[in-house]
Amino acid sequence: MLLRTTDPFRDFDRLTQQLLGTTNRPAAMPMDAWREGERFVIEFDLPGVARESIDIDVERNVLTVRAERVARNSDWESLASERPKGAFSRQLVLGDNLDLDRVEAAYTDGVLRVVVPVAEKAKPRKIEISSSPDIGKPAEISA
Repeated sequence: MLLRTTDPFRDFDRLTQQLLGTTNRPAAMPMDAWREGERFVIEFDLPGVARESIDIDVERNVLTVRAERVARNSDWESLASERPKGAFSRQLVLGDNLDLDRVEAAYTDGVLRVVVPVAEKAKPRKIEISSSPDIGKPAEISA
């Protein structure tokens, strides 16, 4: 006689992982971000995504990247399906010290690179020291 114990929670977890994906899979749009001198660089991995399906928007201080990986349509049977398909997006909140009017983007070899320069107002600048003792005093009004 064979006894088998079942764990309904384990079975439910297995079903959830098959339908929704596991939590230990990478995000649909993994990214790296770093600063190179006077600019911030963000790279998104988007293998198998057509350039035409990528959309980048900046509204206020939020950078939104949308992309779509289209599923194949033909008479074939899937043996494994680990790459996410469909539309997905990612949003990043950018600081006030970036120049959002000069954002640049390029897509090469499945990697989307977004470059955001530092705003002029946020760059360090040298303050000249005056020898005049009148600095900061209100100007005289002659009437």
